[in-house]
Amino acid sequence: MGPVARMHLETRAALSTPRLLGAGDVRRLADACGIRPTKQRGQNFVIDANTVRRIVRTSGVGVDDVVLEVGPGLGSLTLGLLEKAHRVVAIEIDDVLAAALPATIKEFAPDQAQQFEVVLADAMRVNEIPGPAPTALVANLPYNVSVPVLLHLLELLPTIRTGLVMVQSEVAYRLAAGPGSRTYGIPSVKAAWYADVRLAGQIGRKVFWPAPNVDSALVAWTRREPPSTTATREQVFAVIDAAFAQRRKTMRSALSAIAGSAAGAEAALVAAGVSPQARGEALAIADFARIATYIDATPNR
Repeated sequence: MGPVARMHLETRAALSTPRLLGAGDVRRLADACGIRPTKQRGQNFVIDANTVRRIVRTSGVGVDDVVLEVGPGLGSLTLGLLEKAHRVVAIEIDDVLAAALPATIKEFAPDQAQQFEVVLADAMRVNEIPGPAPTALVANLPYNVSVPVLLHLLELLPTIRTGLVMVQSEVAYRLAAGPGSRTYGIPSVKAAWYADVRLAGQIGRKVFWPAPNVDSALVAWTRREPPSTTATREQVFAVIDAAFAQRRKTMRSALSAIAGSAAGAEAALVAAGVSPQARGEALAIADFARIATYIDATPNR
C-alpha cells in the first residue's frame, strides 16, 4: 500500500460511516422534493442498502479513487460510494434533485460531505469535471441514454480506468457481447474501442421504487488502449455504423458508400485481411480499426 492510500485509510478510520438509505428514507426525501416517481417518467430509485453495497463492492473502488456518478437521484448509491472512495462527483440533470443532494449527504454522511460535489448538467453534454480527474465511473445510468452517455464519458475522460454501470439487461448484454453473438452490435464494438467489457451480475426489480418494467444488470469494464490504427476514432466509428446499418449485408456492400464504391470497399477489405463477404457481427474491434485505415486510403473516396 502506498503512502497516499495509507493516509486516506488513516483519515477514514477516524470518520463515521455514512448511513445508507432505506425505503422509508427514499420516500421521505422524494416527498420533501415534491417528487412522485412513476414508471412512465422513468424515475426508479434504489431502496435496498444491500444492493448498494453489492454495487460498490463489485465496482472495486477504493480510498484512492475519485468516482464519477451519473444520475445520483436521491443519493442512494452516492452514500455507498462515499463510504469507500476518496471523492465522489455526481452529475445530475434534474435541478430539484441536484439542489437537494448536498443536504442529504450532510444528513447521512456528515463526515464525508467535503468529499462530495454535485454538478447540475446533462451528462451527454458535459465537457469537464471539477476537481481532481476522476479515476472510476460508477452509476445507475438512465436507461434511455445509457449507451451514448457511457461512450461520451469514456471519450471525454481518459483518466477513468475502471467502471461499473447499472443498465437495462438487454443493453448490458449488448455492451458485453463478443463477435458472433446475436446481441453483438454497435454498442458492443464501440465500447470495445475503449475497454474490456463484461457482465457483472443481475439486479432484481424489487430493489427499486417504483419497480421498473424491465430487468437490470451490471456491466463492468477496464480501460485499455484502442487497437493500433492510423485512422481516427471517428473514422473507425463511421465504419462500424455503416457495417451494422443493415446487418444482413456483406461488408463489401455495407461499406460501398463510405468507400466510394463496392469495388473500393472490396479493395480496402482485402488490404485489411477481411473477407469482403464477411458481415459486421463476425468482426472484432481490431478488424474495424484495420478496415478504417484502408477505407480512408482508398482512392476516389
